[in-house]
Amino acid sequence: MRVVLIALTCGLLGLTGFAHADYRVRVDAPKDIAKLLKDNLDAVRYAERDDIGEAQFEHIIATVGEQVQELTSTEGYFSPVTHVDVATINGKRDVNIKVDAGPRTHIKDVDLKFTGPVAEQDPQRVGQLRSAWELPVDAPFRQSDWDKAKNDTLFQLGQKRYHAAKMTFSRAVVDADNERASLAATYESGPPFTLGALVISGTRRYPEQIIRNVNPLSEGEPFDADRLQELQRQIQATPYFSNVIISVTEDPAKAENAPIEVKVREFPEHRVQSGVGYTTDTGASINGRYSYYNLFGKAWTFDSQARLEQYRQGGYAEIGMPPDSSAYTNSMRGSFDRTYLNGLDQRSTQVGIKRARSRERYDWAYTLDFYRTDERPDGGERFLNKALVPAFSWNRRDVDDLIFPRKGNIINTQIGFAAKPLLTDQSFARLYGRIRQYFPVGERDLVLARLEIGAVITNGNSNRIPSSLLFFAGGTSSIRGYTYQSIGRQQNGTTFPTKYLGTASLEYQRWFTRDWGAAVFWDVGTATDDYRHPTPLYHGVGVGVRWRSPVGPVNLDLGYGVHDKRFRPAISLGVAF
Repeated sequence: MRVVLIALTCGLLGLTGFAHADYRVRVDAPKDIAKLLKDNLDAVRYAERDDIGEAQFEHIIATVGEQVQELTSTEGYFSPVTHVDVATINGKRDVNIKVDAGPRTHIKDVDLKFTGPVAEQDPQRVGQLRSAWELPVDAPFRQSDWDKAKNDTLFQLGQKRYHAAKMTFSRAVVDADNERASLAATYESGPPFTLGALVISGTRRYPEQIIRNVNPLSEGEPFDADRLQELQRQIQATPYFSNVIISVTEDPAKAENAPIEVKVREFPEHRVQSGVGYTTDTGASINGRYSYYNLFGKAWTFDSQARLEQYRQGGYAEIGMPPDSSAYTNSMRGSFDRTYLNGLDQRSTQVGIKRARSRERYDWAYTLDFYRTDERPDGGERFLNKALVPAFSWNRRDVDDLIFPRKGNIINTQIGFAAKPLLTDQSFARLYGRIRQYFPVGERDLVLARLEIGAVITNGNSNRIPSSLLFFAGGTSSIRGYTYQSIGRQQNGTTFPTKYLGTASLEYQRWFTRDWGAAVFWDVGTATDDYRHPTPLYHGVGVGVRWRSPVGPVNLDLGYGVHDKRFRPAISLGVAF
């Protein structure tokens, strides 16, 4: 081990007369250890204190080398050489600490052993754990890395099947003279665990059968912590429970069909919510929502909402049953929506029933809805349309984060039809699909690509089909640079919805911090009644600001509509309270 040298130089004989040890300190050390020393050396931490006596000051100086040795060893430097110079300049002491870190110790060999059933029953898993070891041969030795590697391997082993896994031995042998370290760790897997029945506590207002009905687990399946988290999310996706804690015993004697303890905290029966927001599509908004979660004393839900915007007003009411044994919920719903945009006053009423199921990444819904729309174009003929539409929708969310995704995709699809004269003015089939694909770039940036396609297939024109089932383009989530629902069939200065829709977008987001970023984008698309004839494509390009706010993403864009040769802002934000 190298000798630690401490040099003490006193510039003035009056040094011993100081009542307090207020002093200046400088640390000269290699970059990879300088911050460590500045944050932890007593000589640095006490420099601004005025209550340090002479004896304490001398002790601090005398132990600098010892502290440097202890601190640098955590970074793999076991032979540092330290020089400490103390001088008095203009009546104040000046401490200069200079550290030569010396050679760094690297990993010479790693000996990982796995005992118990995992070694015999799952050698592939053992291989995966060895490959995932985070401190390989030739890597620099750091105490923090060593501790993390040991704990991470134990955590990974215990995440699947071997819930009672433990580390039975660990050792790091450091040969400082030869700058080498040998690591060894042994893990005992314990027996493989399988999952048993739910043991539920905390239910008072709502029946525990709700939890059993949404449980995606099967008794006897191998223990998997990710599957337990899926159960937790499924329970919290229902409107009944505000908090869910799930645990499984680690007792090896109960490994087979280990009971799953589920502790819940319930939401109150009544809930009132409100919020304000703004979007350039429909202007400023205010909304209120009232929900009751124990209708008829059977955990049926009543949900209602009213929303007032500058260019759009509406509301809905829905009565739903709790999830059944297949995790499907059945509901009845009615809604009204009115918009006045681009010369067209649209009033839409919808009533229907729905059977839906939501899982970790997938949603399914079967619906039967009656639509009635009242279209009143400025200075034109009024249209009253109706349709009875059975439909199916399927959604998939395969992203790394549901609120702020950076990787993966979100797919939305819908298919429906209507047949005259079953409460329908004109027969048609309706298809719609939308995909958003996220591509991570580096540590923070991302590329967002979007494709949207819609079609209403019918032998007639679109005048006899409810406008809420047809398509517009333009706006914040469509083609930026154009006003909301401004792209469609133009007639006498009024924009009507169309039978066909196609839009696409490409956006690059550059994130400067975790919460703030900028974007550049290109949108393109159209809405038309006849895709077989040449139809102009509407292009929009622009830049924007992105903010990951505590209540969700906020997007501020300035888009340029190439067709209209105009700049338009596209702003989307909202606050719930």
